[in-house]
This record gives sequence, C-alpha cells and structure tokens, in this order.
Amino acid sequence: MTADDTRRFGPMAAAERETLDHWVDFYRQTLLTKIAGLDAEQLCLRSVPPSTLSPIGLVRHLTDVEASWLRRVLLDEQLTLPHSTPDRPDADFDDIDPATALADVERYREELVTTRAAQASWIDLDGPVRGQRHGRPVTLRWILTHLIEEYARHLGHLDLLRETIDGRTGY
Repeated sequence: MTADDTRRFGPMAAAERETLDHWVDFYRQTLLTKIAGLDAEQLCLRSVPPSTLSPIGLVRHLTDVEASWLRRVLLDEQLTLPHSTPDRPDADFDDIDPATALADVERYREELVTTRAAQASWIDLDGPVRGQRHGRPVTLRWILTHLIEEYARHLGHLDLLRETIDGRTGY
C-alpha cells in the first residue's frame, strides 16, 4: 500500500500452527494498514445505500469478532462484546460516530493485545476449546481458519471503501 508498509508475507514452508498464526496476524496488520491516514470523518464514510459498511464499522465488527472467537469461545470468558448486543447485532456497523471513531480504532488495537495473548496461550489445534459456538464444540484450528476467512472477506470490502474515499489501493 505504501512505502512504510511493514507487513511481511512470513513463512512459506512452515508448520501448520505457525502458518495459521501468521495469516491471522498478517490480516490484523492489513486492516490497520488499510485505514492508516484516514481521519475520523473518512473512517465513518459509508459505501452506497442501503449498505451500512464503513471503514470504522469494519474495525468495530472485527473488534467484536476477535473478542467473540478468542475470548468467548476459545477461553469461555463471559463478556459483553464492545459494540454489538443480542438485541442490536448490527450495532458495530450502525452506531458509528466521527466523535468516537479514533477511540474505536484504539479499542481494536487494545483488543488485539488481549486476543493475541489468548491465541498464544492455547497450544492444541485439535482438541475442543473451552467454549462452544451455538452449542457445538470447536477447535483452535477451526477458529483460526475462520478468522482468516473473516478478515479476508472484510478486507476486500475495505479495499473498495478505501478506493472510494481517496483512490488508495493495495494489498
């Protein structure tokens, strides 16, 4: 994206866990790279109606995704998601405000500190994790694979949003 892009493609022939961890973290870094330089107003720009997609909505959504999968499901923490609630499941996308946009980015960064530690604390890819998803057991392998898919999909959305905002493109 820019000359100051510090992301690295990482291992090309590593073991499974190293590969999964790398791609999850690469996509976390990619999200931050793609929103770099946007001000609070730009972070809140929406795509075409009736869509509620915006760069900050995606940041807020991925903050909730991180907390949900790596704290609620992996570690079975009882927590309220930062942005969405059962009665307002789309609040992460809907309840955006330029007055809180930069704080929302910082909240994402803070969540990453917690979820990276949670991810690193769990060694076994094969056995069931502490929590469940919709009453079903899952493994860390499934969670990490799902996070890669979730980030990849939403980073594609962010590509289009960013290009609309200022013409900036890039992987």
